[in-house]
Amino acid sequence: MSGDGQGTRHWFDDEAGPVVRPYAMTRGRTTSPAQHRLDLIAVVVTEHHADDPEADQTLSPEHVDIVELCRDAPQSVAELAAELDLPIGVVRVLIGDLVDEEMVHVTRPVPPAELPDESILRDVINGLRAL
Repeated sequence: MSGDGQGTRHWFDDEAGPVVRPYAMTRGRTTSPAQHRLDLIAVVVTEHHADDPEADQTLSPEHVDIVELCRDAPQSVAELAAELDLPIGVVRVLIGDLVDEEMVHVTRPVPPAELPDESILRDVINGLRAL
């Protein structure tokens, strides 16, 4: 490398800032134990006892961001990836870490086939009104 800084230029993007490879955020991991439940529509919810994730020195800034984003409203894995501008695989590993640390839990949306039919709900409402 020459002393003119040319050797470090490929590690920096003027618009984006320093370039960090996704596997660096996950310490080279590509899966987590909870990965099988983490498809794109899985919903991540912050646990009530997760008061101050920044105080936990083992969490990365991305972990903290996930906890904070899910505190106000549950977020799907796809929404988190878009909001954080990270690949889905990285977000899945980070969420798996947070599940292991009991900072968040993952729920599944109700499949449309299990939702009650609208006509049944109308009949119930009409029946209640008739009482």
